[in-house]
Amino acid sequence: MDETLINYQGVEVHQQELQVLCDVDLQLHKGEFVYLIGKVGTGKSTLLKTIYAELGIQDGEAEVLGYNMRTIKRKTIPQLRRKLGIVFQDFQLLTDRTVYNNLEFVLRATGWKNKQEMKDRIDEVLQLVGMSNKGYKLPNELSGGEQQRIVIARAVLNSPALILADEPTGNLDAETGRAIVELLRDICRSGSSVLMTTHNLHLLKEYPGRVYRCAEHRITDVTAEFMTENN
Repeated sequence: MDETLINYQGVEVHQQELQVLCDVDLQLHKGEFVYLIGKVGTGKSTLLKTIYAELGIQDGEAEVLGYNMRTIKRKTIPQLRRKLGIVFQDFQLLTDRTVYNNLEFVLRATGWKNKQEMKDRIDEVLQLVGMSNKGYKLPNELSGGEQQRIVIARAVLNSPALILADEPTGNLDAETGRAIVELLRDICRSGSSVLMTTHNLHLLKEYPGRVYRCAEHRITDVTAEFMTENN
């Protein structure tokens, strides 16, 4: 049996007092590329927040990378996050330092000490995302697509088992968006599973994967809908 990285059964999520999601069943296995689709405000980002323990879970069974998300202790959350790569729509790069220093900052924060090892790893991930010659640049000197590549490089620094990508193509033109999805697919093939939220349904036809839809507080597996359209 494939290793299960996310196992949500009957999960309920509230924000403030409001119920955002209920009765969520979601499984993600090693090596899978999974889409989460749905209109703005249906709970896609909320679900991701529960996966990286930004938001608690009210009810149900929830396990991420072997951690019980109902009982996870605050001091354990950094350990979980080290095994996750997160790609935000708005990049969240540190604007006052170079691309290289942005990546070095993450490695230091996650316990890397050896300068040469850090340099080698940074060179490796920049090459992976096609940005080898951009380490000296500041984020504002890069295009949106280039910044998103750096964000993906940052997400894969610690070879995470799972990458969460929240609308990674949301602020990019169609062609750049496709290049970003291709890059995420390559990373998935090389060993990290990917859970990506998107409202761009064209991508699902071009790059098929398993598809869950967020609507009316629920999450449903709708992969079959997109399979039939592909055939």
